[in-house]
Amino acid sequence: MGRSLHNARLPGVGDDSAASPVSPKDRFLTVYGRKPVLEALADTGLEVDKVILADTVRGPGAAEIQRAAKAAGVPVQRASAHRVKVLAGNGKQDQGVLADVVAPRMRSLATALSGKRPPARVLLLDGITTPANVGMILRTATAAGLDGVIVPRRGVAALDPMVVKASAGVAFRAPVLRCGSAREAAEMLTEAGYSLYALGASASAESLTVFDVELPQRTAFVLGGETAGVGAEVGELVTEWLSIPMPGDVESLNVSAAAAVLSFELVRRAR
Repeated sequence: MGRSLHNARLPGVGDDSAASPVSPKDRFLTVYGRKPVLEALADTGLEVDKVILADTVRGPGAAEIQRAAKAAGVPVQRASAHRVKVLAGNGKQDQGVLADVVAPRMRSLATALSGKRPPARVLLLDGITTPANVGMILRTATAAGLDGVIVPRRGVAALDPMVVKASAGVAFRAPVLRCGSAREAAEMLTEAGYSLYALGASASAESLTVFDVELPQRTAFVLGGETAGVGAEVGELVTEWLSIPMPGDVESLNVSAAAAVLSFELVRRAR
């Protein structure tokens, strides 16, 4: 069974204009390295758009990838080693091969906000640079049924094999929303009528907690980076700061743990 889709411009997903262009970066997750690419090709639950092999990759390794791609009905393109490194975004670990995997629920934030049913509850990642944290947040948010996780292209760990591994493969089907930066996302959300609630060090003892705050219909929750927390550019647009009560002698939670507490508090409320 063939698993090939278009390569360049695709119609908008969930918006009113079928002709609106969508960047491939808002449609695919790129995996690189021989083992991750072979695993993607072997997974019948994934839709691989194409494989790109560096023209320097020859011998049994290249032959194995080409056989796997042929069996999956996926086209293989040749490119220079430099081009593969640029596309992979990782010059040390790409091993001269990458694959674009279709992420069916990934789309641009602009498309999501302009659709007939905009997401009601979303997470916004701001400055989270550890791939393991991004992957675990994607897994948790997907398990909790959240409407979207905004992963900016700048300032947040790239959606690469390390993120996919940390998510246990859930990243491929997570409701990822893409935009340029966290500030851009915060501005778009504010203009679309969302209230922004941030979890972080700026929350005081008098702050509302994630368990008692009354939430409006459209809500975005900002999760800040591992070291600096929510950045000033996003912080100035925050509606309110929230805390997670911790009776024990611990100063703070890891950001992925905080995301889990928040996500499943939303599940509890929905039930």
